[in-house]
Amino acid sequence: MTKRVMFYCQHILGMGHLVRSTEVVRALAEEFEVLFVLGGEIPLGFRTPGDVQIVQLPPIKSDSDFTRLQACDATETLEDTKQLRREMLLGLFDAYQPDVLVTELFPFGRKQFSFELIPLLERAHDMGCGGRTMVVCSLRDVLVTRKDQQQYEERVCGTVNRYYDLILVHGDPGIQKLDETFHRAADLLCPIRYTGYVIQRQQENAEVAANALSKSAVPTIVVSNGGGQPTSGHDLLESCLRAAEILQHVIPLQFQFYAGPFMDEQVYQRLLQLASGIPYVTFARFTPNLPACLRAADLSISMAGYNTVMDILSSGVRALVSPFVGGGDQEQTVRANKMADMGVLRVLTKEELEPSQLATVILEALQREPVMVSFNDEGAANSSRILREQLTTWSPPGSYYSVEAETVTRA
Repeated sequence: MTKRVMFYCQHILGMGHLVRSTEVVRALAEEFEVLFVLGGEIPLGFRTPGDVQIVQLPPIKSDSDFTRLQACDATETLEDTKQLRREMLLGLFDAYQPDVLVTELFPFGRKQFSFELIPLLERAHDMGCGGRTMVVCSLRDVLVTRKDQQQYEERVCGTVNRYYDLILVHGDPGIQKLDETFHRAADLLCPIRYTGYVIQRQQENAEVAANALSKSAVPTIVVSNGGGQPTSGHDLLESCLRAAEILQHVIPLQFQFYAGPFMDEQVYQRLLQLASGIPYVTFARFTPNLPACLRAADLSISMAGYNTVMDILSSGVRALVSPFVGGGDQEQTVRANKMADMGVLRVLTKEELEPSQLATVILEALQREPVMVSFNDEGAANSSRILREQLTTWSPPGSYYSVEAETVTRA
């Protein structure tokens, strides 16, 4: 009998969590029956797996500073939306009765969604629901450092050790270990398994992919901005547009801009107007074929989110990155610096974002040889394999706090 997996993903600002979770779900669907529960807005044109059941909760998003949640439906209050979501989640769980519940990021992040996730985790531990469900956390390679790091880690350890049976870290311990950004990893009682990195492998539209993969005689620069909300990303796009204005008088170049599906409409129109006056510049909100575009490009300019960096690694394109640092967030900086040390990309300084300096950096970057590195890019497939292996040996413990749990070897 095919095992059932309920996979919860909540993206609130960008697209990284959604893209990574979608690839993991796509791999899981080859061996499991999957219910994919989404809590954020789905951008137009985004490709979800066709062979899984998808349920969209009434979507919630964050403001650009990550300080306040808001319902995407302006006709509903946040509190009413929260209550409806909580009831929907519990109803879905009861109806689906999954063998495995996967929460993406939580409890290492998404504390603001405890209102629905703690009741869901309690339900998963309810022996009256046909037996206890295995609970798994799907986690990226680098975590955000907090101002209250000690209290944060204490809270996470408590939640993991109370509810979770497995943590899947979508990274390579040879590049980045969990304890580098979560110092109490040794205090987590459940197994921690590194899957390797998750990259986008979706089937691309044949015509679009063929066009993207055909190298142009003119050097092509792809400028992408993830989900499109952070103001630092808006500044990066504007700097690149003004650098393109300068470079049109120096060397023939083709620029492809992808502003981000969640960018504010007024900001998008302002940048679109600026782009319309520059020859050899195309400006669009979103492409589902960014990996193919990067494989055909001569240079990538972007922030340094998980999925964009994976696209850079897998395509082997030259790359300049400007990490997001809003609210003191160092996640992208940590990842970018690791990759810079490997020679994969160059991190732009604040001064180099000045258009004339950026134009010079772009010309220098185009002269460098691309650097290809070997890395574990089977994170999605390995997640499915590890989950299958764990299920063959796992049985609901009478008490989760056991000597066996404390002595587990971390792979």
